[in-house]
Amino acid sequence: MSIFRFKKKEKKKDGWFGNYENWEDLTAMSGGYQAQTILNITKNSLLKVKNGEAVYERDSVLFDKKLYPYSIISALLYAAVECDGSLNVLDFGGSLGSTYYQVRDLIPASVKLHWSVVEQKEYVACGQDLFEDEILKFHYTIAESMSSKKADVLILSSVVQYLEKPHDFLNEIMGYGFKYIILDRTSFIKNNQPDRLTLQIVPTHIYEAQYPAWFFNEKKLMQHFTEYHIKTEFESYVPGEQDIEIDSVKMGYDKGFFLVKN
Repeated sequence: MSIFRFKKKEKKKDGWFGNYENWEDLTAMSGGYQAQTILNITKNSLLKVKNGEAVYERDSVLFDKKLYPYSIISALLYAAVECDGSLNVLDFGGSLGSTYYQVRDLIPASVKLHWSVVEQKEYVACGQDLFEDEILKFHYTIAESMSSKKADVLILSSVVQYLEKPHDFLNEIMGYGFKYIILDRTSFIKNNQPDRLTLQIVPTHIYEAQYPAWFFNEKKLMQHFTEYHIKTEFESYVPGEQDIEIDSVKMGYDKGFFLVKN
């Protein structure tokens, strides 16, 4: 089935579709994740959270009641205790600080918190201009962030599946020796199937966008973390992400892990 025919047939639907082999062709067709529209919507939403006009933002959508990611919060508090009251976080792909704003009110003031977001250049420029403060910082690369302030905790929340070469990336981060890794809202495929590359079409009430998205073989992905042991594993806190349809069949799920270095 050609990409053109697929797009024509499914353009009015949202969700995850297909089983593709070529990331570049799929990105060229879909527009990828770098659309300026997404940044503008996210920026406007998070500015309302920052300014106290809204309580909670997730994937650019504002909510009037905060949904706490308790698995992430408990992992962060565990790390803070183990690190003598300091919590130095590197949030890779952390948008404009979404997770930071989501959890900060449950991190005690006695904890010495430093939160660095590593993102695409447009997000970093926006973050440095509008969101950065004495706690929240923005950097272009992991190396730059680590040279500025070495992080003990790496957060990967709903990000690995949107990388072109996720396995290469996971191999790379092993070299930084993070004490703790929080792998959150990561997409997996059921029944021990191989990794699957899909087209994700975002619901139009969020924004007009579509981009490549991986679903991983869980066993294969976790082989990257041989230097870590699993402290906890947990379902996604987001409703509906525990059972995801691909081509209208329930064969995907989002899941998380809290990993502690051996």
